[in-house]
Formats: sequence, structure tokens, C-alpha cells
Amino acid sequence: EQWDVGRALALSGLFRLLQGAGRACAAPFLTLYLRHLGLPAPLVGVVAGAKHLAAALWAALGSRCPRGRRKRRLLVAGSLLGSAGAGLLLTLIPPADGDAGYRYCNGSQQPGERGAATTVPGPGTSSYPSVTAGNRETGEPGMPASYRRPVRGLEEETSSLGSAAIDLADKAEESLYTTESNGLSLFKTTLPTAQDAYVPGNLSDHQKDAQDVSFKAVQNIFQDREHQIFLMVLGVVVVWELLATSLEWTVDESVYEYLDFVDATDGYGKLWIWSYLGASVGACSIAVFVDQLNCFLSSTITRLAVHFYGYALLITLSLLVSVFFPIHVPRKTDRVNKTAKALALLWSDGRAILYAITVFLTGAAGSAVHNFLFWQMQDRGSSELYMGLSVTVGLLAEILLYFFKGKLLRTFSSSKMVAVSLSLLAVQLLCYSFLWTVWSVLLIQILSAFSSGALWWVVNMTVDDIATPGMERPLHAVLQGLCYSGGASLGSFAGGFVVKHFGLAVLYRACCVCLVLWLFLFLIVQSKLPRQKKINYSRLLAADSSDMSDSDEENERDWLVKAMKDESFN
Repeated sequence: EQWDVGRALALSGLFRLLQGAGRACAAPFLTLYLRHLGLPAPLVGVVAGAKHLAAALWAALGSRCPRGRRKRRLLVAGSLLGSAGAGLLLTLIPPADGDAGYRYCNGSQQPGERGAATTVPGPGTSSYPSVTAGNRETGEPGMPASYRRPVRGLEEETSSLGSAAIDLADKAEESLYTTESNGLSLFKTTLPTAQDAYVPGNLSDHQKDAQDVSFKAVQNIFQDREHQIFLMVLGVVVVWELLATSLEWTVDESVYEYLDFVDATDGYGKLWIWSYLGASVGACSIAVFVDQLNCFLSSTITRLAVHFYGYALLITLSLLVSVFFPIHVPRKTDRVNKTAKALALLWSDGRAILYAITVFLTGAAGSAVHNFLFWQMQDRGSSELYMGLSVTVGLLAEILLYFFKGKLLRTFSSSKMVAVSLSLLAVQLLCYSFLWTVWSVLLIQILSAFSSGALWWVVNMTVDDIATPGMERPLHAVLQGLCYSGGASLGSFAGGFVVKHFGLAVLYRACCVCLVLWLFLFLIVQSKLPRQKKINYSRLLAADSSDMSDSDEENERDWLVKAMKDESFN
């Protein structure tokens, strides 16, 4: 077999570019699409939490690639086709509230109109007025005809508006008295009297009544349209995430094993840049395109469905690239559960435990931004262009800061870098809670370079220090998949209920306070830990002896000399 490292890296970079662009077309806008389907914040939080939980469980339990090239290629092709199908299936789910997408599109299309900005409800509410009073009186003067949802006619709507309002008021009053009388009669009939309390037959009857009531409650949940839409979306999103995670893990493992066999793993560490570049281009491009469309593509499909159409298109293109993808399966098969071994390594090092908790908390706090930031921007009258640009700015900031990684890590210690990252993430959340204009999001997103990128530099350095030979990648999988995704899952579950009952600003400020408290605790515990630096001897054994030299310039580049200097400095 002929080994072509340059071709393998080029194909891997192209595949990551398409994958990153596809994910950025759909993933950042998923919660916004669920809002247009009429799901409230708690249910959206549950869907997002289940999505992250599926990724965490896969990292812990299912992260084992099949042995055999044909099986891996079939897994990659099946995962790609399944992911594209799941994304398209989301667009076929009808909205729970037929007017929800129209209202939100109304607010985002007219950011300069005061009436349009006020028609958009808060992210924590579950019921909204259909149109504003100004729109009823003027016949929607600020809404172009191309943005209007198809109706039977303006004349019919205006002619029947007054009588419909009177009928609704009369029916509401009648239903109120009916509900009160039914509630009182139900209360009277369900409570046993003191004389009947000791009759065995009454006890069994009440147990049957309680079972009937609980059965009817469960039946009503499944018959409710909102919960039906929620269950359909939940199933599709979980399957989608499982397919995408298995695809990403299989491709990364295949590329790494291929490069490791020819001792060319240095190029693997920079492939993530192609993913970020693809994501930055994909998010901005799809936002620009969707911003030019009408609110509705059909009577039930909003223009946000184009995000998933773009995702399916890019995934199909990456399927063509995967045909030529390099796959190497090593002859030695390792059946040891590396996840448990990686957790044992993390538990054996105090600093690793601190960084694992930090990653967990940043995942929980970051989920608040990823899940509901676009909701807040939409409430401010933002167009999708600003939403796409916010994703692009954050990713490009991380890429640009990466070129100063070496200088920053030599200048600042690991604890200082973590402190700066946590502080800037807390500042981000605080600024989002006081978001004054839409364009200010672009400035705040620049801080993601430190709050996300620099933090993972330190985490990866810690992994390299404590890893035994062959355990670097399982440790990365545990920290990124299990800790970060687990934290994001918990944050999503709790965030939706906080948004509903307290508001989005309270969620951001609560996450900010938690990060600041953990920052102080982190610095205190970090100062109490013994200062020792573990030398990774596997790197010394893998080093080429031809690089050794007695000159001062060569000794400065020697890894052992650097490690000894760092230990003496500490």
C-alpha cells in the first residue's frame, strides 16, 4: 500500500471544512427553529440537554470504532446519510402554533419599527398575542406583502374581528364559571366523608379513581399538540446527534491511526482549523442567504428550514469526499475499556480534577449562550445576518489567537490562563444580560478567543502531562465529550426552566456569579496543591536521538531541558 501523507491531510482538511460548514448551518440555529415551531423555553432546554447528553453517553460508552475498512466506510456513509435525513426530517415537523413563526419573523424583519420590536414576546412566555393593536387598526403597514403569512383575506379578517372579540369574551366568561362550578363539584365528590373513611369499598374506589385520573393526565399529555411536536423533535434530534457524534469519532480515529502508522501525527493537531474555517464561512453564508427570503416557504414551513437544507447539501458533498478518505486499521486490537482508565488517570491528579470541574462548569454556562442568545437577539429585532456574524466572529477570534499560543503559554502560567478564561466568560455572560444593541454581540463574541480557546490550551497541556502512552486521545474524549457535554446537558435542562420563570437576564447573571465563585475556589485550591510537574517519558522515548546536540542552541530545543527548567521555575 502506498502512503501519501499530503493527500491524506488534504482530504481530511476538506472533509472537516465541509463538516464544519454543515454543522454551522444548522446547529447554532436549532433552538431558534424550535422557537418558531412554537415550543416554550423549558421544552427547548430539554431538547438541547438531550442532544448534549447523547454526545456525552456516546463518548463514555460507544466510542469504539469497528475493525475493518469496509465496516468503517459503511459506518461513515451510513452516518452521513442518516444525519442528512434527520436534518431534513426536522423540516417536515409541523409547528405547534401556526402563527408562532410569523410573529417572530415579523419582529426580526422590522428592527427599526417600534411596533415590530414590541410584538416579539419574551423568551420565557408560552402564549403570545396574534397581532398588535396597531397592526389591527392599520392593516399591518410596516409588513411588506411578501412577509405576510397566507390568510383568507384582509377584508374577511377585519370585518369579523369585532364580533370575534365579543364572542371570545363571552365564551371566556362562561368557561370561567363552568370551570369553577366543575372544580367545586369535583372537589365535593372526590373527598370522602368521615363516616365512609373506614369502609373498605370506598378505599378501592378512590384508588381506581386516582389511577383513572393519572391515566387521563398522561393521555392528555400525549394528545396535546405541543407535547406531540416536542416528542417528535426530541427523537429526531437525539438520533441526529448520535449519528453525527459516531461519524466524527470514526473519521478522527481513522485519520489519526493512518497518520500514526507513518509517524506523521504532527499535522493532525492543526486539522481543527479547517473545521473552524468551514463553520465560520457556513454560518455567515447561510445567514446572508436566509435573510433575503420571505418568512414562509409554504403554509407551514418557515424560511429557517433552509438551514437544514444547506446542512443536508454540505453533508452530501462530504459523502463524496469520504469515498477517497484514507482509512488504516491497525493489526493490534485493544479491547481494554479506555474510558474507565482515562477517568482513573483524571482522578489520580489533583490539577486534572480541577480542570475537569472547570470544563464541566464552562459547558453548563456556555449552554446558556448557545441555546438562548439568538432568542435574545431576535427579541431585539435582530436579523439572521447578525446571528451568523456572531458565530463567525467567535470562531475567527479563536483561530487568530491560536497563532500566539506559544508566546502566551510561555508568558502566563496555567492557573493564570484559566483565571483569565473564566473571568472573560463571566464578563461575556454579564454583558449579554445587559445587551443594549444587536451589533454589540459582535464585540462581546471576540472574548470567546480567551474564554473558550485559551482554556482548552491549558486543558490539553494537562492531558499531555498526565497521559500514559496511548491514553492521550481517550483523555481528550473524556474531557471534551463527557465533562463538557455533560455540563452543557445539565445547563440546558436547568436553563430552560430558569428562562421561563425568571427570564433570560437572570440566567446569564446566575451563570456569571457561579463562574466567579468557582474562580476564587479554583485559585485557592490550586495554591494548596503540591507544585510538581510530571514529565511524560513516552515523549522522550519517541524522540529522535539525532536531534541531540551539545550546542547551546540545540539544547534549548530539547524537551527534557525544557521540562527541567519548568520544574525548577515552579
